[in-house]
Amino acid sequence: MLSRLFARTVEVSAHCDLPCGVYDPAQARIEAESVKAIQEKYQANDDPHYRARATTIKEERAELAKHHVSVLWSDYFKPPHFEKYPELHQLVNDTLKALSAAKGSTDPATGQKALDYIAQIDKIFWETKQG
Repeated sequence: MLSRLFARTVEVSAHCDLPCGVYDPAQARIEAESVKAIQEKYQANDDPHYRARATTIKEERAELAKHHVSVLWSDYFKPPHFEKYPELHQLVNDTLKALSAAKGSTDPATGQKALDYIAQIDKIFWETKQG
């Protein structure tokens, strides 16, 4: 027992919660692509039951995309990333706002705007994986 009390401590650090490779903006992109596709299908169909179902699914997919972006921001990106990419906080915020707008809209342009923001996060993400 005393040996454990006086044992050397080893400081460890990890970049992420789990070994790298578990985070990927592709998850958010896939969900956002679904949102845009549903918005397009919604516009092409006048059936009220179809539209109601499409709206429910679109909102679920938008929430999932927001979740994946939030996880990247809170669990993957670390202070050195924010130092190198000072626009990252605003970019994540803009992405989450765009996904919220797409969640509440049937206009595919809102889905595309969210996808455009996710593409910017994706670019930064893969740059961070290089270094």
